[in-house]
Amino acid sequence: MKRSLSVVLNQKLLPCATPLPSSYSSLTAGEKQSIGFLPSCDCEAASAWPPSIFTMNESRREALAAAAPMATTASSSTAGSNTTDMAGPGEKDEAFSKLKDKFMNELNKIPLPSWAIVSIAFVAIILVLACCCCICKKWIFKKKNKKKGKDKGKNAINMMDVKDGVPTEALKDEEDAETGLTETEKEATPKEDEKLGKLQYSLDYNFTENTLIVGIIQAAELPAMDMGGTSDPYVKVYLLPDKKKKFETKVHRKTLNPTFNEQFTFKVPYVELGGKTLIMTVYDFDRFSKHDAIGDIKVPMNKVDFSHITEEWRDLISAEKEEQEKLGDICFSLRYVPTAGKLTVVVLEAKNLKKMDVGGLSDPYVKIHLMQNGKRLKKKKTTIKKNTLNPYYNESFSFEVPFEQIQKVQVVITVLDYDKIGKNDAIGKVFVGLNSSGTELRHWSDMLANPRRPIAQWHVLKVEEEVDAQLSTKK
Repeated sequence: MKRSLSVVLNQKLLPCATPLPSSYSSLTAGEKQSIGFLPSCDCEAASAWPPSIFTMNESRREALAAAAPMATTASSSTAGSNTTDMAGPGEKDEAFSKLKDKFMNELNKIPLPSWAIVSIAFVAIILVLACCCCICKKWIFKKKNKKKGKDKGKNAINMMDVKDGVPTEALKDEEDAETGLTETEKEATPKEDEKLGKLQYSLDYNFTENTLIVGIIQAAELPAMDMGGTSDPYVKVYLLPDKKKKFETKVHRKTLNPTFNEQFTFKVPYVELGGKTLIMTVYDFDRFSKHDAIGDIKVPMNKVDFSHITEEWRDLISAEKEEQEKLGDICFSLRYVPTAGKLTVVVLEAKNLKKMDVGGLSDPYVKIHLMQNGKRLKKKKTTIKKNTLNPYYNESFSFEVPFEQIQKVQVVITVLDYDKIGKNDAIGKVFVGLNSSGTELRHWSDMLANPRRPIAQWHVLKVEEEVDAQLSTKK
């Protein structure tokens, strides 16, 4: 009885009375039929359905009713996500503006003007960039060093350099070991083989006058020092260790085989002669730059037999640099007009003068003396140039010298350091004219050979005592 009643109720009420879920409209026709809902309520047709269909429809209705809230939740979550996505950029802009406002407020609290803050920020950026540059440089430098190390580490042997299965370098090392030559000796041998020419000289000693007579006869096969394939040689002669008295021969132009035939006298007691060494250095003359030493000869006096005149040829060896204190250089020009009997000296400039003051500078000026027979005829001087070692003067001085007296006078140039309190110290000295030698004699000769024309030349300043000794000698 109960069963028949439930069937009747299912047939009459459930298909039509049960309300449809809200998601029913979104279902397809096949889905609707699969879950047991008909598109229209037909109770008479439904009465012909079997009871099992109603039971199945009930279970499917319950499942559909449970799925409906889930679909609603999903749809709401999707809509929510869409709204959040839509609202995302606006919220970001608001957050950025808040941070900006906060930063500006903090910045306004700093007790500094805006330009100072900008400058500090600029300096900080520069420092950061500098650090980055330093790091990059170090990294590049390390990379280069690694590459060099790799190149050095490559000890590959070329098969062309292998002889009988042994590298030729190893054979060379064995040969050097047999001969006993080191690398420095191998480097030195070519220098010793370099030919610098030879010099002929003579030596004699006058026992009555206690004088050493040195004769410079000639030189041969000198190397070419000038661009034209020639040289302008002259010889400088002096005794070690004092170096007080130095002599120079005349300069011979454009020749590699000069003939000098000049003699020089040193007053030395025979007792002291054994401890001295004669130095003869051949130089190449250059008017506008430093003279180049071609080579020299050293003759110890204790090895010379003075019982007779010694005359011999000796090969020149590489000249050692003279360890003489540099006093500086001076440039001046000479001009002589024979018809007017007028000698003009123009002091142009000086360079690399010796430091005379405590501060490492000098107050140089130049004094010019016209001398004859050891007497000072006239004296003139330039202005003082303060705190310099390279003064520029360009000052002209004229002297009246008759033509018949021009070969008998001397022009002495002295560079001095001015001192307000004490005596003015002489830095260096040089003279041209009678009894002069070397570059100074050449300058004087050029002036006489070119009348009315100024001849300028650089001269190396010498020690005052040395020049005074040359001035006192009579030829």
